[in-house]
Amino acid sequence: MVTTNDREYWLKVMLKIADPVLTSLSNQQLKQHMPIESTGEDRHDYSHLEAFSRLASGMAPWIENGPIKGEEGKLREQYAEYIRTGIKEATDPESPDYMNFSNGLQPIVDTAFLAHALVRAPKELIGKLEPYVKRQVIAAFKATRNRKPIFSNWLLFSAMIETALCLLDEDWDQMRIDFALKQHDQWYVGDGVYGDGPAYHADYYNSFVIQPMIVDIIDHVAHHNPDWMDLKSKIHERAVRYAVILERSISPEGTFPVVGRSIAYRFGAFQHLAQMALQHRLDDSLKPAQVRCALTAVIRRLIEMPNTFDDEGWLQIGLCGHQPNLGEPYISTGSLYLCATVFLPLGLPLTDSFWQGEEEWTTKKAWSGKFISIDSALNG
Repeated sequence: MVTTNDREYWLKVMLKIADPVLTSLSNQQLKQHMPIESTGEDRHDYSHLEAFSRLASGMAPWIENGPIKGEEGKLREQYAEYIRTGIKEATDPESPDYMNFSNGLQPIVDTAFLAHALVRAPKELIGKLEPYVKRQVIAAFKATRNRKPIFSNWLLFSAMIETALCLLDEDWDQMRIDFALKQHDQWYVGDGVYGDGPAYHADYYNSFVIQPMIVDIIDHVAHHNPDWMDLKSKIHERAVRYAVILERSISPEGTFPVVGRSIAYRFGAFQHLAQMALQHRLDDSLKPAQVRCALTAVIRRLIEMPNTFDDEGWLQIGLCGHQPNLGEPYISTGSLYLCATVFLPLGLPLTDSFWQGEEEWTTKKAWSGKFISIDSALNG
C-alpha cells in the first residue's frame, strides 16, 4: 500500500515554511519584509543569508529529484525557479537583497549551507544557473576565505564551500577539506558520535552539521585523494550508527530530549536521520517507513503548536511554539530555517519504501510491550 498522506503533509509544511522567504526574495523584498527576532545585537547582518541558505539546503533533494509531472511537478519547478532566482539576488552586489558573505564570521556558516544546497542539487542549482550567476556564486563563496573558522564543527563549513567550488569547476583548496576531515576523525569519541571540537557536547550538532556535511563531503571528493578514500568507510559506518541513535530518541508521542544548544532549530535535530533515509543508508534494524512515521510525528508535534509562526507566516524562536528565551544570542529568525533539513526525503520518489505502508518506530513499539531489537554500540 502506498501512503500519500504523509508525503502530502510533508510537502505542505515545507512550502508553508518556505513561502515567506522565497516569495519575498524572488521579488527583491526579503530585507524589506523579513522580521529579525533575536537577543543578539548584530544578527541583522546575517539573518537573511541564514534563512535562504538553510531553507535551500533542506529543499534541495526535492528540487533535484522530485516529480516532473503532475501537481507536485509543477510546484517543484516553481520552487526550483524561486531558489535559482534567490541565488541570483543573494549574490548580486547590485540587488537590494544582496547578502553578506564577507563581513564577520557568521557568513562562513551560511555560505556553507548554500554550498550544501548546490552539492545536493547540482543539476538544478548549478547546471541551470546562468553563467554570470555562477560567477557571482563563485565570488561569494571565495569571499569567505579571508577569515578562519572556529576550531569546531565550523571546519566543515569551510570544507563544504570548497566541495561546492570543486563541483562548480573552480579552483578549490584541498587543504581546507583535508584538515576538516582528519581533525574530525581525531575528534571522534565513539559509538557514531564526534566531538564538537576537542570536547564532547551533549547536543544535536552531530545532526545539525557534522554528520550530514562530513558524509556529503567525503562522497563527493574522496576519489581525489587516497587518504580520503581510507576515511570513507569509517565515516559511513559511524553515520549509520548515529542515525539509529537518533531514531531511538523519538518518543512514542513524537517528542525528543530537549538537550543542548540551538534547540530552536526544532526538527532540524533530525537532519542526519532524514539524510540517511534519503541516501538509503539506514541500518538493517530500521525500516524506512518507521523512520517516516517517526519523523512525521515529530513534525506534527512541533509545527502545529500555536505561535510557531507569526501573523505573516515567518517562523518564531522556540522549540514548541513561541519561546524566545530558547534563542541563544547567535539565534535569529533566519537561523530557525535549519528546520527545513528534515524534509530531505522528499527527494525520494513516491514509489520508494520510505513512503509506503505504516510502521511503528522503536520507542512506540517498546513502550507498548512489542518486540524490538536489542541495541548495541558501534565498536571502533
